[in-house]
Amino acid sequence: MASPLRVLIHGGGIGGLTLATALARRGHTVEVAELRDALDALGVGIIQPTNALHVMREIGVLDACLDAGFEWEVLTIADPTGNALARIPQPRAGDVPASNGIPRPALAALLGDAAVTAGARIRFATTISALDDDGTGVTVTLSDGSTGRWDLVVGFDGIGSPLRTRLYGDRYAPEYTGFANWRVTVPRQPDVRGVVMATAGQEAKALLTPITDELMYLGAVFAEEPGFRPDPERAHEQLAARLAMFSGPVAEALAAVTDPSAVVHSRISQVTVEEPWHVGRVVLAGDAAHASTPHLAQGAAMAVEDALVLAESLDATDSVPAALEAWETRRRPRAMWVQAMSRAILKQEMGAPTTPEEDALLEVGIPGAAHVLAKPY
Repeated sequence: MASPLRVLIHGGGIGGLTLATALARRGHTVEVAELRDALDALGVGIIQPTNALHVMREIGVLDACLDAGFEWEVLTIADPTGNALARIPQPRAGDVPASNGIPRPALAALLGDAAVTAGARIRFATTISALDDDGTGVTVTLSDGSTGRWDLVVGFDGIGSPLRTRLYGDRYAPEYTGFANWRVTVPRQPDVRGVVMATAGQEAKALLTPITDELMYLGAVFAEEPGFRPDPERAHEQLAARLAMFSGPVAEALAAVTDPSAVVHSRISQVTVEEPWHVGRVVLAGDAAHASTPHLAQGAAMAVEDALVLAESLDATDSVPAALEAWETRRRPRAMWVQAMSRAILKQEMGAPTTPEEDALLEVGIPGAAHVLAKPY
């Protein structure tokens, strides 16, 4: 882009802050409208696979991520007792590590610091109240009553995206998959130096993921009725009951969970915006456009890739509309592949029927998918 742009980002999550940093470092004027009062996050961890770490390097925060987290190279597949069945080295994207586990609050803090240091402004407790796109710019009224004019508005506002509803109505409401994710942070066991995936056939799967030298998180996915919510007084007991067939490291991790409020339960939903992800100068990205199940650990990675590729597309074109077209042409096939692969793995693990197209994806498998996604995006 020949001249700096004014860009408003709706949502201060991982993708929004990555975009804010990437654009501000390029000299654009950037503001982030964040509904929350602070850049807090659920107190569990997240996996940064190699493609996400490549983006972190490009925006200058790779070392900070590695310092705050736990770098690892090998995925271990184990039986319910913890005995290793396979050890699978994870691929690298160029010269960045294979994987990093990191606490979500730590990642939120360092990305927020990076955005502000680059020159972006974060406006808390603020959301979009109204917008008017006249083709040459977007006039936006925020919930604090202020009004501004922007060259581009980007919705990184999550799976429940208010901006998506504003653009498309209720056509792309989140679709519940029938499964839910349980997560809880526990002390890291010395032998857990990479993700340990313990499986009990189709009955259950548990993951132990290191996120610092001292901490790891236990995660598990189960089929749950749409209306189910954990008992706030017994959530840790409900999780233990679901994982009763496990002994060894998983049982040890469960024994450390005594506070029901530490257990995070979230329904696994999916969103696929089948129409163009941009309407005029307003664009959706990350989970707002293409939320997937967590089975490839690629949700946040897809968001940060979206962010960096959008910044690069704005660099490479002479107009915002052309940049958005080029960006979506690059991003849609990869994001949709991740979504389809993740859903196929979920269905396979839970014994649900799969389509011929999903069967073809399952032949690639999780190790094969990791190699596909380590290639340049």
